[in-house]
Amino acid sequence: MKCFTLFALGALAPFSNALLRFQCSQLVVERLDPLVAPGSIPSPHLHQIVGGNSFNASMDPAKDMPGESTCTTCSFSEDFSNYWTAVLYFRARNGTYKRVPQISQISGATAGITVYYMQDALYDQEQKSKVTAFKPGFRMFVGDVNARTKKAMENFRQLTYTCMANTGTREPETLEFPSKPCAYGIMVNQRFPTCWDGVNLDSPDHMSHMSYPESGTFESQGPCPSSHPVRMPQVLFEVVWDTSKFNKADWPADGSQPFTWSFGDATGYANHADYVFGWKGDALQRLMDTPCVVNCPKANPKTQNNAAMNKCVQKSVVDEPVDGWLKELPGGHQAQYA
Repeated sequence: MKCFTLFALGALAPFSNALLRFQCSQLVVERLDPLVAPGSIPSPHLHQIVGGNSFNASMDPAKDMPGESTCTTCSFSEDFSNYWTAVLYFRARNGTYKRVPQISQISGATAGITVYYMQDALYDQEQKSKVTAFKPGFRMFVGDVNARTKKAMENFRQLTYTCMANTGTREPETLEFPSKPCAYGIMVNQRFPTCWDGVNLDSPDHMSHMSYPESGTFESQGPCPSSHPVRMPQVLFEVVWDTSKFNKADWPADGSQPFTWSFGDATGYANHADYVFGWKGDALQRLMDTPCVVNCPKANPKTQNNAAMNKCVQKSVVDEPVDGWLKELPGGHQAQYA
């Protein structure tokens, strides 16, 4: 898959519309999932969450996220959305697990997620397609927590892994966990569908109100299907896990890869992510309509420094160990390889 580093983005010609790239520090690591398991304390598996501090176990669609939040971990200070993923663990030879630390791609931020909103492919030098920003109450999910084979994830596009040799590595991308040690770490890439039905802010499976292009891809500007005619920004998460902390001597004796998601998937095929929109007013639409790239200074956005981002934290409402060497993953899960 064709990708550019941040350095390449800076060298591109002027953009006619916006490509946003920004960091959100970590808000909390806990077993809550208001999208898939609303109201459950705890939820089935562990997540790392970023964004506004009004995040909770229920997150009613009518919730006023900007109004109820007092801070956000994102550099755009009007973004009170919540973004979350599962957590990566290392499984040692003796069967115990340890949480893999994260690396922020923005110096000074704390772990978290690098978030993109795009009108066209990341490598497109013009970004000229018009998109409609998400609405209050909108949420979506991508992936399948039960997938353990390549065939099982065929319905999803662009949920990938990159074995990073250094900070600039962006390819190749694979659908499964890397099979060899990665000198810098593993980047997890999660891209959401971009065509909305124009009516529903959510759906029972949190996916059916969104669709991929009818033909082609988002990158090739494929048309949205008539059932989902509204073209939305592509939301992309990048999460870098510092797997370099676990050298080859710690890997299983048979050479099999030792990493597993917090719900037990050791294949990598169950890569998934959650998004709940929470930008203030028309802030996102204004940014997407402005010719700019990365931080969008032409739009005069409200931003905050790393110290403010890092200060915005929540205390976990689930009292359980998630760090240190664990005999089982939080929630009682064990690694599954098929």
